[in-house]
Amino acid sequence: MSADFARLAEQVGQLEAGGAEVLHLDVMDGHFVPNISFGVPVIEKLRLASKLFFDTHLMISDPMKYARPFAEAGSDLLTVHIEVAPEPMAVIEHLRSLGVNVGITLNPGTPASAIAAVIEAVDLVLVMSVWPGFGGQTFIESSLDKLRELRPRLRPDQRLEIDGGIGPATVAAAAAAGADMLVAGSAVFEKADPVAAMDGLRKLAESALGPRS
Repeated sequence: MSADFARLAEQVGQLEAGGAEVLHLDVMDGHFVPNISFGVPVIEKLRLASKLFFDTHLMISDPMKYARPFAEAGSDLLTVHIEVAPEPMAVIEHLRSLGVNVGITLNPGTPASAIAAVIEAVDLVLVMSVWPGFGGQTFIESSLDKLRELRPRLRPDQRLEIDGGIGPATVAAAAAAGADMLVAGSAVFEKADPVAAMDGLRKLAESALGPRS
């Protein structure tokens, strides 16, 4: 969302060479969220230019209908919103059948209990720390409580991701609360030196975890 779409492959390549491990791709349909971003063709072409792990966040109303094209375009993980999945296990099983990892997402107003029935079936839980739709929003502090509530429920092989308002002022608190994947958009892409910005955020997150044994 925060990248320059006219230079997308160039900017992603710069971060990949600088040590980035995951690229978070925000897909918006203008229906579930009040914005439209990009779709399958962009991911398909970007896949040819990058070896990064593609973490594709489907902010769309009908993930069952569109999941296959996104998987075939090169997404490694597809994350869907619990708010649009009245039968979440059916959605998870469908995504598994496509050969991708599976994530489940919670909007700021959705309690952690909403995913209790399926939390063991996913690879990743994504906590939104802003209302989805636009980049550059202010971090919602109560998201930290949700991280703390979810972290003990997850196995070591499951990831806890946070997305929205992540920057120098919030990244350490998010890491300390349990997030081990931190999505940063404007705090990286809108800086003069995106690689240095990314490295700075990583160091802040690591410092919040204390010394490693």
